[in-house]
Amino acid sequence: MRFFSLMAAAVTVAAAITLVTFITRSITLPLARQAAELATANRELTAEIAERSRVEAQLRHAQKMESIGQLAAGIAHEINTPVQFIGDNNRFLKESFVSILQLVKHYDRLLDKSASTTASDLTRELAGVRTAGDIEFLHDEIPKSIRQAQEGIEQIAEIVRAMKAFAHPSDVNRHPADIAGGILNTITVSRNEWKYVAEMVTDLPKDLPPVICNAGEINQVVLNLIVNAAHAIGDVVSGDAKGRITVSARQIGDRVEIRVADTGSGIPEAIRDRVFDPFFTTKSVGRGTGQGLYITHAIVVTKHGGRIAFETVVGHGTTFIVSLPIAGAVGAGSGPMVA
Repeated sequence: MRFFSLMAAAVTVAAAITLVTFITRSITLPLARQAAELATANRELTAEIAERSRVEAQLRHAQKMESIGQLAAGIAHEINTPVQFIGDNNRFLKESFVSILQLVKHYDRLLDKSASTTASDLTRELAGVRTAGDIEFLHDEIPKSIRQAQEGIEQIAEIVRAMKAFAHPSDVNRHPADIAGGILNTITVSRNEWKYVAEMVTDLPKDLPPVICNAGEINQVVLNLIVNAAHAIGDVVSGDAKGRITVSARQIGDRVEIRVADTGSGIPEAIRDRVFDPFFTTKSVGRGTGQGLYITHAIVVTKHGGRIAFETVVGHGTTFIVSLPIAGAVGAGSGPMVA
């Protein structure tokens, strides 16, 4: 009897072991499959993130090149104006120098005649030579021409310096950057984009702290916002009327805030949630591809841990607000702040 009891117990234990083994395999195999699937999904996600970063980097570079291409004609025009009056003044100075040489020859001839000519006759001839040479005119105009030529050279030098600073290849590393200086350079190179439709006002304190960032990319952000402001004003002004673009910067705690305000048409409520979407634009063909604000958002938020927002009133204008951490701290956010 005891034998059969032991056999029954053994069978029961064996059955239990079999059951536990079955349950363990039932749990372990799906978990292993899930772990494998999770690992695969993780690899795919990592690859997708890397690909997205690569595509965004290409888009940023393409948009910068597009901006530089758009600015090229305007910069050529900005340089052409001082080049023209440098050329005009140079031609005048060349002609004036010929006149001065002729005067010197006349004086030399009169000096040679002085021994055999009375003082009164010599005086009359000298007066005639002075009148013919228009000495008073040359006395007034030559210094003016030199000054204008020098101003033209300085204007060209300023444009070239600003363009070199703006278009300099971006370092992948971040360094302390002069935000105010970058803004002024960007205003200079974009002058032809806004000067026909707006007056430019700046409010940039001299004691603004340097910000750890990619300076070239922040310049691109400012350029996009200025061009966007100029287009918004261009949609509402006509004739000789002009709007106003105000670019300001200030320190707020551990951040630097950049504001670009315009007196344009404002952003309609229906599209406020889409302004940072890729390829979204309300501009006519040839005035924009819809990448500007999208790239601006990516640079500020994704690459620099900053924030970008806007305040807008339809019929009165829009202010875009960029907030950057001075020390390059991580943090992000965006959206409308509707007035």
